[in-house]
Amino acid sequence: MTREYKGRCLCHSVEFTITGEFDCFFLCHCSRCQKGTGTAHGANLFATKAELTWLTGESHVRQFKVPDTLHQRAFCERCGAAMPNLQMDGKLLVVPAGSLDTPFDIKPNAHICCDDRAEWDTELHTLACVPGLPT
Repeated sequence: MTREYKGRCLCHSVEFTITGEFDCFFLCHCSRCQKGTGTAHGANLFATKAELTWLTGESHVRQFKVPDTLHQRAFCERCGAAMPNLQMDGKLLVVPAGSLDTPFDIKPNAHICCDDRAEWDTELHTLACVPGLPT
């Protein structure tokens, strides 16, 4: 049975489905992923055989490619949320994990580009876990 995953942007202007399975899941600590997400790392699922179908709002999806690199990202022009995109001449589907609404079973395979890890991104597992906003 082929899996189908649904996702959307933060403002719900863009909705999509991914049909198929993910090959791997990486947490990338490169400086470009840090800048693109505003966080310690990008969390992206990768697929070579899954298909992306835009349900609504494809015209709101913008692409940005860092010149002279392989790094690119897609985002909703209205809310800025990271969106899936095809890379390597359409051979690789890259899906930001947080863009999916459907739960998925794959766990991260590895932290990558750790030489660029943010200086403050150490021993985060030792911090308190607060169930909501701090008071």
